[in-house]
Amino acid sequence: MRVRRKRRLLRCLRKSRELRSVQNNTAAIRPGDVLLVSTVRNEKIRLPYFLRYYRDMGIDHFLIVDNDSTDGTLAYLSGQSDVSVWHTTHSYKSATFGVDWMNWLKRTYAHGHWVLVVDPDEFFIYPFCDTRPIQALTDWLDNSSIRSFSAMLIDLYPKGKIDETPYVEGQNPLDIANWFDSGNYTIKKNPDYGNLWIQGGPRSRVFFPDRPKKAPALNKIPLVKWDKRYVYVSSTHALLPRGLNQVYEEWGGEKASGALLHTKFLDTFTQKAAEELTRKQHYANSVEYTAYAETVKSQPDLWCKWSEKYINWRQLEILGLMSKGNWA
Repeated sequence: MRVRRKRRLLRCLRKSRELRSVQNNTAAIRPGDVLLVSTVRNEKIRLPYFLRYYRDMGIDHFLIVDNDSTDGTLAYLSGQSDVSVWHTTHSYKSATFGVDWMNWLKRTYAHGHWVLVVDPDEFFIYPFCDTRPIQALTDWLDNSSIRSFSAMLIDLYPKGKIDETPYVEGQNPLDIANWFDSGNYTIKKNPDYGNLWIQGGPRSRVFFPDRPKKAPALNKIPLVKWDKRYVYVSSTHALLPRGLNQVYEEWGGEKASGALLHTKFLDTFTQKAAEELTRKQHYANSVEYTAYAETVKSQPDLWCKWSEKYINWRQLEILGLMSKGNWA
């Protein structure tokens, strides 16, 4: 595993040459600041709400890679004092789907900081997030000597056809996509990295009904007290050193965990799926987007009679999809 980690570190250093700094405000980062890292492409319509949501949560600085957007994303991000942004025209796939670029940003700017790594359609929630800022969570994690914090990905979707209600720039996506599968999940342990592997939900139920093992992974470890020796190896599903993946109790009890509310399924989804199928820059030759493109031709309604409407984090804890553990 040490050899793998060293290779990943060398790879991220090599891939850093593909990034061009457009706006570097990292001198403003202070000790104790909580950072957010993301890679985006053509997400300008989502960014106003995304940035507002995480600023309200308490994120102090954003480190963002723009992968050759053509919709004005780069211009929108430039000029915002708490955002540092890099641009690249290089292959997302060859950068391990953006992982190499983001590993370099964290190695360079995030050593010693708590860092949240999310996509622009993911909204992190954690116990007491309705009353406590993210610094309350990171302070508790520090005091508990916990270095990493997990969050299960919860796919949200509208009731009705995906493209029935237009999404407007700056709008809360949960105004439209606010239903989820309360069950229908499988979980197993990955013997290689020691992380949990979770699958299921609407993407398995609708897009991979006959191939559930091909369905996207829902396990993520998005919040980490970063050290320059750390690396993500597969999205935010797994890290090295392996100990960072130990975000669960094996012998009874519960560790605190959160959730990522995944708002992919808006009316923008059909166009996005078609674009990504053409680009073929995603995992396994974009098998996930192939399934999306084939299914959305019939304009699927992801809602079913077992769907549950999202209310708050306490609802997810009752359903066993996240936990406050021993954080009171």
